[in-house]
Amino acid sequence: MKMADHILVVDDDEQMQFMLSEALAARGFEVEVAESAERALDLLAQRPFDVVLLDIRLEGMSGLEALPRILARDPHLPVVMMTGHSSRQAAIEAIEAGAYDFFEKPFKIEELTIVLRRALERRRLTIENIQLRDRFTFENIIGESGAMQAVLRLVQKVLSTDVTVLICGESGTGKELIAQAIHYNSPRADKPFVRLNCVAIPETLLESELFGHERGAFTGAVARRPGKFELANGGTIFLDEIGDMSLHTQAKILRVLQEREFERVGGSETIKIDVRIVAATNKDLAKAVEEGSFREDLYYRLNVFSINLPPLRDRKEDIPLLVGHFVQHNARYLGKPLAGLTAEAMNILLAYDWPGNVRELENYIQRAAVMAEDELIGPECLPPHLLTFKPRVEEEPELEPGKSLDEMLEGLERKLIRAALQRTGGVQSRAARLLGITERSLWHRIKKLGIDVESIKAGILAPHAPPRAAASDLPSETTSERLG
Repeated sequence: MKMADHILVVDDDEQMQFMLSEALAARGFEVEVAESAERALDLLAQRPFDVVLLDIRLEGMSGLEALPRILARDPHLPVVMMTGHSSRQAAIEAIEAGAYDFFEKPFKIEELTIVLRRALERRRLTIENIQLRDRFTFENIIGESGAMQAVLRLVQKVLSTDVTVLICGESGTGKELIAQAIHYNSPRADKPFVRLNCVAIPETLLESELFGHERGAFTGAVARRPGKFELANGGTIFLDEIGDMSLHTQAKILRVLQEREFERVGGSETIKIDVRIVAATNKDLAKAVEEGSFREDLYYRLNVFSINLPPLRDRKEDIPLLVGHFVQHNARYLGKPLAGLTAEAMNILLAYDWPGNVRELENYIQRAAVMAEDELIGPECLPPHLLTFKPRVEEEPELEPGKSLDEMLEGLERKLIRAALQRTGGVQSRAARLLGITERSLWHRIKKLGIDVESIKAGILAPHAPPRAAASDLPSETTSERLG
């Protein structure tokens, strides 16, 4: 169960103390009150707090005098200043001295609550980065295979630079782990590492998530909110699954890469940033550029230094090492005396093709560790489908004497497209989804290969007619395709 966040309110006005204590406690915070800066410093020396609400005008030591002392004890403790209208300039000075934010009295408790939660999120992020810094050394990236050693050599080359990195690989291969290793072994290691999964955020919210928003920018925007780029200033932002980002948002990311500046949603102030961008994707971005779903200019901006992670099926010699690591981790977590796997269980893992890659292996070892009753994990602890898995035997490709490679590939492409059209009754949008390409790309391929869609719809295997496409036959472009 998560403990309540602990807030220290520092104000010499008893009415303000009572109002803040009651209002914040009703919103789930644990609140403690200090009537002076001196008392606040005593409390901070005795126990930890998550946020300090500090009035600027206090009897004795002022809030401005107390601020550097508070930050000296804990540089990552967010301090929100409270001020009357007459001391607004002092509050601005406090921001410059390291305060997180300030509020003018009287203020709305709902707006203060939102800022407090943002301050807590920033503190959480900062502490997490400090804790993670020592975890993401190269010793913690497991892999002695030639493929992984080649990846690590590339990572070593890019550490001391500030260039943009594009990490490519199937889902579950460890792209975020590599991104974290790049950050925590770089000169930016003591600055934030901020991650964003582009496919996990609805498109309508992604721009606000990236760039932040001003109060009133849209319904529900009751206070200014910094975005991920702003939070990552000085450090690294990791944009995972960037291949799923819309063309509209791609254009805005391109500007940040080029100009190192942006505006919050609903704002006019240009914000300058110093951020390193590491992006990742499980898609073929070069193919996406060709199909019009990814901007070519952004692709070349991102692809300054690319790292391709091999799938687990291509580095099976690393499976015993990974298994050992996951078994040890789960033994500690579960409090079990687990020593490893039996030879039979290990052979089952080595025979499997791992479509989910390292993430899938980690999940199966966790399950096996829960199931295990002995020191050695046996086959009975593994998921049933692993026990019945039969490796796929690849057929030898059929060579056609007298035909070039391009001609043979064109023939294979024609067969696959015709098969997809036959399976979908000639509906090109469904066939395109089946083939994993855009409808526009499928249209071009059909015309290039001279495939008669109407004959397929009618169930007639007609000979391939030569392309007869007129300009008017081309499906109209959407706005996003024109941008691409």
